[in-house]
Amino acid sequence: MRRGHPSFHPREGESRHSTEHPPLPQEKGTCPPPGGRFQGRVGAPPRATGRWWAARAVPPRPRIARPAAQPRPQLPRPAERPARRGKRALPPAAGGGTAAAAENSPTPGGKRRLECKADGRVEVRVGGRSGGADAPDHASPPGAGAPGGEWVHPALVEGTAAGVAVLDTDLRFVYVNPAMARLNGVPAEAHLGRTIAEVVPGVDAGLGTLRQVLADGNTRELVSSGQTRAESPHRLRVWRGSCHRLEDAQGRVHGLGVVLLEVSDDREARAELERARERLQLLDTAAVRIGRTLELDRTCQELCDLLVEVIADVATVELLAMGGSDGRRPPDTDTVRLRRAALASVPGLREAVQQFGVPGEHVEYQPGSAVPRCLANGRPLAYNVPGDAEMGRSAPNSGRVSAYRAAGIHSALVVPLAARGAQLGTVTLVRAGSSPAFGEEDVAVAVTLADRAAISMDNARRYSRERGIAVELQRALLATPGGGAQPQLDVATRYLPSGASDLVGGDWYDTFALPGGVTLLAMGDVMGHGVEAAVEMSHYRSLLRVVAGDGDPPDLILSRMDALLTAAGTERPATCLLALADPVHGCCRFANAGHLPPALVDPHGRVRLLEVPPGPPLGADLGGPYEGVYMRWPAGDTLLLYTDGLVERRGEDIDASLARLAGLVLPHAGGPLDTLLARVVHRLAPEAAEDDVALLAARARPYGAVPD
Repeated sequence: MRRGHPSFHPREGESRHSTEHPPLPQEKGTCPPPGGRFQGRVGAPPRATGRWWAARAVPPRPRIARPAAQPRPQLPRPAERPARRGKRALPPAAGGGTAAAAENSPTPGGKRRLECKADGRVEVRVGGRSGGADAPDHASPPGAGAPGGEWVHPALVEGTAAGVAVLDTDLRFVYVNPAMARLNGVPAEAHLGRTIAEVVPGVDAGLGTLRQVLADGNTRELVSSGQTRAESPHRLRVWRGSCHRLEDAQGRVHGLGVVLLEVSDDREARAELERARERLQLLDTAAVRIGRTLELDRTCQELCDLLVEVIADVATVELLAMGGSDGRRPPDTDTVRLRRAALASVPGLREAVQQFGVPGEHVEYQPGSAVPRCLANGRPLAYNVPGDAEMGRSAPNSGRVSAYRAAGIHSALVVPLAARGAQLGTVTLVRAGSSPAFGEEDVAVAVTLADRAAISMDNARRYSRERGIAVELQRALLATPGGGAQPQLDVATRYLPSGASDLVGGDWYDTFALPGGVTLLAMGDVMGHGVEAAVEMSHYRSLLRVVAGDGDPPDLILSRMDALLTAAGTERPATCLLALADPVHGCCRFANAGHLPPALVDPHGRVRLLEVPPGPPLGADLGGPYEGVYMRWPAGDTLLLYTDGLVERRGEDIDASLARLAGLVLPHAGGPLDTLLARVVHRLAPEAAEDDVALLAARARPYGAVPD
């Protein structure tokens, strides 16, 4: 550039030796200095600035011949300011020069604002430096690099997927971009001059937030919801964005700028995740509260109680009879009979629902009613606010409609109970009064809980069937002891199955009258529970009868049984206590195979434990030996044999359990043996025992007494 060029004429008050120069043409493979300027005068040697470009020679700029008719335009001198690094390079301006020069060219006024035209267009205007005149940005040469050029409006505002709108101070539309027009389902021209409520009356636009921004100028987040005139798969559309106040250079308020994006998909996804989380929590609760025992009716009650807490006013469970028969007269043709296993309701409906049946009763349903239809198709059925005719068809019988109306019942939901391919029954949910009708989410929750509970019910049903078989087998095997007892010996027995939490065990007892006026008393416990333990118990009793017939002492009997069981490879070891009672001579011989010690109850009711050293259990393949113990048996004392279910408690040391037995004082201990056993059970196992309880009491009769 020539020194005599008009652009080098200094302004008033400036030195002509300014250090600001336009950037030089960039050589291939080199970079221009940051900010597009060098230090020092043109043609002068570079200063030792310590920068990488300071040592490079500055080549002279080539002369450019210009026609006389087109003088080079005079450009305003840039203001003194530090170079800005990291600025994105812009393409050369139309009038020549480099991108760096365009970037550093002055922007008149420096302050931009959004101006709304009457035709709906929005222009970014910039305040001028001299005279304060305003000029629109797009008046600058295209591509000059000043933010707000003509290319910004279509690329940024009209091309964005976000809805952009400009509202005046009366909150009327003065501009909307195409995205906003599509969101609202209304052409852009139809927005102008109208309020939000006039354009989209079904939208909650947050007018309070808009007025706050208009009042104080603070930018705020805006959340809007509702339905516009555009078609949408969402039942409720949600938008999220921000709202800004628009001012001119003099601070005058012209309106608001609003930018919105639809977040309906995100909201629905979060809502679905929240529903899934709630269902998981509900399943966790159901896993803890349903199926805590193996009692079928109690499991049904636990389900009803949880349903009333969560989604129903009344809940009932009706079950089909196990095995297809309940022992009653078959119902009429096409009539379905179920047993009501459980019922729960909110406090306000407890008296009203009692007239519809209580747990334990049988309910007969007319053909085509809700429960038989649910059992037939295996799908839930919902009846929301049915008419009297429809309610009469869905009820067990049409005569209940008036009672339903009187109780305020308006909606019902019937869900099948099935597990492992077998129908168990149904669960019925009812809503009354001000409760809403059942929705899809309620149906999903009810089905989830019913499926979870059905598994527990099926487990309880299977357990009840197996337990019933085992108890009957156990009672049948223990009904008549082997060879009875000698006439001089009074014997009483008692067997109590375990509580509902466990299957029946392998507890057993037996008595054998042997030659010489002696009687063999046996008390044993096969490890395990269920039918298998009961069957194995019968094997032990049969083996004992065979081995004891030779008249050997108790310790030898146990040794022979252990050898035979070990050779046979039994899978269920057993404990066993043998007592060879001799009432005539007032003595008794004992041998113990891992069982609890016997006890002696004197006529005053005091209990004393007898020390009989325990050997290994039978069939454990531990090789004995067993020790025989001889003890006196005073007249009037009662010998007591028992299994561990009488004294053992979970979490308690066995010594403490035995001490509790030894500390008993039983009144009227000299009375009937059955009464004595009842008192022992009442003191030590007043509720359902955790394990089976077997008891055997023996007492010598006075000389010459005649047995009953």
